[in-house]
Amino acid sequence: MSQPVSDLAQLLASMQPELNEGAYVFSSVLADRDVSQLAPLATFREREGLTIIIDEPTALREGLPVLFRAAWITLNVHSDLEAVGLTAAVAEALTRACISCNVVAAAFHDHIFVPVERARDALAQLTDLQARAGQGVPG
Repeated sequence: MSQPVSDLAQLLASMQPELNEGAYVFSSVLADRDVSQLAPLATFREREGLTIIIDEPTALREGLPVLFRAAWITLNVHSDLEAVGLTAAVAEALTRACISCNVVAAAFHDHIFVPVERARDALAQLTDLQARAGQGVPG
């Protein structure tokens, strides 16, 4: 297992964004609902309910409300959870292209959720950000 990277320049130069297949849905269900059989990609408990990120076919089959339909991009660098600036740099690059994003940091990688129809544009922006960082060009 690789060591987590915390240096922003190194994170950006080695992030290797990868577009995962499929479409995903952000949805919200009652806080006490057991969603384990739905195999959610992620969950987050809030006062208002349980937010789940789930593959679109399962969400539609279960009749779950679709709050955001997203493509999922994984940054394949082992990012340190205490690293400073990665989320900001990614959000800034996508903001310049008018692409909304929702970032989920997990133990090993950061995951970027963007509107499905902008997935290829987002991947191009992130790949360009990585290339510029690898050349020492500011984001």
